[in-house]
Amino acid sequence: MEAPLEDETPAGALAGTEGPSHGEELKASDEAITFMSSVEPAELQKCVFPDSLVTVSEGGRDLGKFSVTVEFARRVQQPCMLLHAQSQGAIDGSPCGTTVTAYLTTDLEVLEEDYHEYVKEVTKETASYPTSVLRGLVTEGSILLLMRLIALRKKTPEHMTFISFDQGLHIMHTTFNELGLKQLEVGGETVEVFGMERIAHSVEDSPTTWQCYFLDDGHLASRVQVGSPVTMRLLQLPSQLEKGFEKIPLVWEEDMQMHSKFLDRKEELKADHDSYLRQHPEIRALISDFLQFLLLRKPDDVFQFARKYFLPFSARRPPESSLKASPF
Repeated sequence: MEAPLEDETPAGALAGTEGPSHGEELKASDEAITFMSSVEPAELQKCVFPDSLVTVSEGGRDLGKFSVTVEFARRVQQPCMLLHAQSQGAIDGSPCGTTVTAYLTTDLEVLEEDYHEYVKEVTKETASYPTSVLRGLVTEGSILLLMRLIALRKKTPEHMTFISFDQGLHIMHTTFNELGLKQLEVGGETVEVFGMERIAHSVEDSPTTWQCYFLDDGHLASRVQVGSPVTMRLLQLPSQLEKGFEKIPLVWEEDMQMHSKFLDRKEELKADHDSYLRQHPEIRALISDFLQFLLLRKPDDVFQFARKYFLPFSARRPPESSLKASPF
């Protein structure tokens, strides 16, 4: 059985020197680059919402879940989009899953993308390419956001060809084709969905195709890799979920029983934390040293600074890269 999520983007790093020679000839089309530069802030605002689907087999057996969240963020003082996608499932009874966290500019350019997979060991590879050949680059994170934007526009531009990476970190073409409108049943209701097809033209393997259908508001309703027995489906319409959960104001401070439980739990946690800190005095020394070093350096990117500071404490040191991803 295939994993709940399949995709083409591998682990790697982008910077500096020349990559594989056959990748130099592949370029994104003018239509793809124009689309990326045409994205307006108002369109991105409409993309800030979560998606949650279930993964099922051909026989309808529940295999796991797939979720995507998109929000506005800042990366090294630069406004950007933060996309987080996650799948959970099983392969032959063994738990498996993948996560992708991507920081994207408002033009859908990739600032950083991290990939993590469990159930099998992922081979980490590195390649470098000059910036000039990476115009129109898309990765799994930017592809998910890109498809939302296309769905909201309800039109897939013709001849729109992007560049991406295959598992060997070779540059390849990724194309999008419109599948049109069709009727789909979601949560007991029949709704009209907009479809598009994505094809990854691998340098070494046969093309891989995905077909996705979206609701009128951009929510993902269905996702399947052609030839795979696994399908991702939306179980309930977003409007149904909103109706099913009525918001009831809760002033817990005025509820004596809840307030008492809160105070008891607060004291219990405080005592537990104090006990742990007494047993491990090295924690205070470590945090104190880090804060002192942080205030002396005053870095713009605190997260990156913390990552480098604590890296020597890790038993396993990951390779340095500005883009880390893999088949998702």
